[in-house]
Amino acid sequence: MPDPVNPTGDIPPSTYPGERLGLPEEGTGSVGRIGRRIAAIMVDWLIANVIALLVGPYASTAQSWATLGIFALMQVLFIPTIGGSVGHRLLGMRVVPVRGGWIGPWRPIVRTLLLVVVVPALVWDSDQRGFHDKVAGTVLIRA
Repeated sequence: MPDPVNPTGDIPPSTYPGERLGLPEEGTGSVGRIGRRIAAIMVDWLIANVIALLVGPYASTAQSWATLGIFALMQVLFIPTIGGSVGHRLLGMRVVPVRGGWIGPWRPIVRTLLLVVVVPALVWDSDQRGFHDKVAGTVLIRA
């Protein structure tokens, strides 16, 4: 039976990112904002690109695929072990499960597969979580 106060079942918008998740508005534990996220992904991509260039001489297409593969591998390996990618950690962020506990091996894999498709990372909710984080049940917070 529909709620008479909210017949459409819509969730009211949060007043700040992370409010609906029970996270603080700012400081440690708050949602990592866009500037840090972009800087972190640039750091990770740069590291992956340098590694790909050091591994061997590639044609531009092969080098691009190698960079993408190394980037994905870094995400999958570092999120469960150090709490985030190298870029995340350097910029003071970490990836955590929304429900708490250890992130486990499957969340970084799902998150990374969606991240390398790019489009899910560009679709955000009012908590500033990308679709890749929503599907994986994770949130990127300030450490």
